[in-house]
Amino acid sequence: MQKSDVDYSLYLVTDSTAAILGNRDICEVVEHALRGGVTCVQYREKTQDTRILVETARRLHSITRKYNVPLLINDRVDVALAVGCEGVHIGQDDLDLETARNILGQDKIIGVTVSNAKEVDEACSGGADYLGIGTVFATPTKENTKSIIGVDGLQKILIQLARAKSPIKTVCIGGINASNASRVVWQSRGEGRSTDGIAVVSAIVAATDPEGAARDLKRLIKTDPVFARGLDNSHGTKKTVEELIRQVPVVLQAVTEMKPLSHNMTNLVVQNMAANVALCVGASPIMANYGEEAADLAKHGGSLVINMGSVTPDSLDNYLKALKAYNAVGGPVVFDPVGGGATNVRRAAVKAILAAGHIDVLKGNRSEILACLPGGSEDVQQRGVDSAEGDFDVNELGAAIKELAALRKCIVVVTGKVDYVTDGQQVFAIDNGHPYLAAVSGTGCCLGTTISALVAAMPDDKLGATVSALLYYNIAAEEAILQHDVKGPGTFVPIFLDRLYYLRFLDGGRDIWSLRAKVQELS
Repeated sequence: MQKSDVDYSLYLVTDSTAAILGNRDICEVVEHALRGGVTCVQYREKTQDTRILVETARRLHSITRKYNVPLLINDRVDVALAVGCEGVHIGQDDLDLETARNILGQDKIIGVTVSNAKEVDEACSGGADYLGIGTVFATPTKENTKSIIGVDGLQKILIQLARAKSPIKTVCIGGINASNASRVVWQSRGEGRSTDGIAVVSAIVAATDPEGAARDLKRLIKTDPVFARGLDNSHGTKKTVEELIRQVPVVLQAVTEMKPLSHNMTNLVVQNMAANVALCVGASPIMANYGEEAADLAKHGGSLVINMGSVTPDSLDNYLKALKAYNAVGGPVVFDPVGGGATNVRRAAVKAILAAGHIDVLKGNRSEILACLPGGSEDVQQRGVDSAEGDFDVNELGAAIKELAALRKCIVVVTGKVDYVTDGQQVFAIDNGHPYLAAVSGTGCCLGTTISALVAAMPDDKLGATVSALLYYNIAAEEAILQHDVKGPGTFVPIFLDRLYYLRFLDGGRDIWSLRAKVQELS
C-alpha cells in the first residue's frame, strides 16, 4: 500500500486497559472492528514490556494485512521496526519527527499529534504524513492531556491548513463517539477543508459489538447531522430583500398551522412574558429549565431557547443536557448569551455551550455577540446586560458577524437600534422597531422566543425565518405605538402583545410588510 492511498476515515486506537477492554483479547476486538469498516489501526500500549509489545503487534499486523489496512505503532519506533508494520504515530513528548524519519526511512508512515499552529507548522515542514489533531473533548483514555481544543480548535487548524494549501491528511481525536462524530466532522469544516477522518478509542474498543460500533461510526462520518438542514449555504444561493419581505406572511401562516412547541429555558423575570409572546405568535410555550425533560420535549418537533439570564453550575448543566437532546433530533436551538462578555463566569459559560453542541440561531446585542467570536472580543467593554451602543463601524461589524456565522454554521443576529442578521454569506440590516422595546424588561429575550417559533415552522430556511421574525416583532412594536392607548412602556406591553396576535391574521388587502419593512443588504 502506498502512503498516499491510506484511508484515514475511521482510525482505531487500541486500549488494553481493563476499564476499556475488559477481559477480551485485543486482537479479536480489532478484527471485529476491521470487519465493521475500520480503515487504519494504531496499536497503543504504554505499560507492557517490549517482548509482549512485539508479540501483540505481530498478531495485529497479521490481521490488519488481511484487510489491507495499515498498522501503526504508538511512539515505539523499535517495535515498528521489529514487526515490519506500516509506520508509527508520535506525540509531542515522544521521539522527534526527524529522528523517527531517519530510522524508519521515507516509505513508512509517520503521524504526529498536534494541538496548535506552531506544532502544525513544525509537523508539516518536518515531513509528517498525517496529523492527529486534538484533544477535541476531554477523555479518560489519554493521560497528560495538555489542552482541550474543542471543535473550534480543530476547525482553526483545518483553516490554517487550507490557507497554507497543505495536502497533509488529518484525523481528529479525543472523546469522539457515535453521539458527536457527525457533528464534529460537519461543524469543523472551514474554508473548504474537512478532517480526513476520526480517531476513536473506547467508542469501538469498549463496545459490546465492535463490528457494529465501527459500522455505525463509518455511516455517521459520511452523513451530515440532522440539524444541518436549512443552514448549508455552501453553494452560495442568495436571497434578495424583496424575497425576504414577501416570505413574512408565508412563515407566519406556517406557524399558525403548525403551532410549534417553543421550549424556553429562561429566568423567572421573563417567563410570563415569554409564554404570552409565544401564544400570541402562534406557538405552544413551555417554560422548562430542567434538562432531564428536554429529551421528551424535543420529540414534539419544536425548538429550544437557551436564554443565559441566570448562570449557575446547575443551570449550565441543564442547558447542556437540553442542547444535546435537541441536537439529537434536529430541533432548532436559539441561544441568547445574555451578558456573555460581562464576567469570567459568563464568558466560560458561553464557551461551554458553544463547544457542547450546535446552535442554529445566535442572538444577542453587539457586545454579547462579539464575545462569541473565537478568542472573544478584546476591544469591547461590556457593562453587565445593558450594553451601550457607542460608535462602531457598520462594515466592520458586518464582516465580524459574517465570519462568526460562517465559522459556527449558524444564523447570527445582532440586536440594537438597527438589527443585523447574517447566514455567513449575506448580511442584512433591519431598521424597524421602537425604543419602548428596550425600555421593558424581557422584550429582548422574547425576541428569541419569536425566532424559535418561526424557525421551528420553517426549519429548511433558517435565514428567511429569522428575518421574518425580526420584521414581525419590530413592526408589531411600531403598530402598537400608533394606538392611542399607549402612553408609555407600561401601557405599551399589552398593546404590543395584541399587535403580535393581530398581525398574523392580516388579509391580503393590507400588505404591511412591503410598506413598513426597512431592510437593506450590506455590501
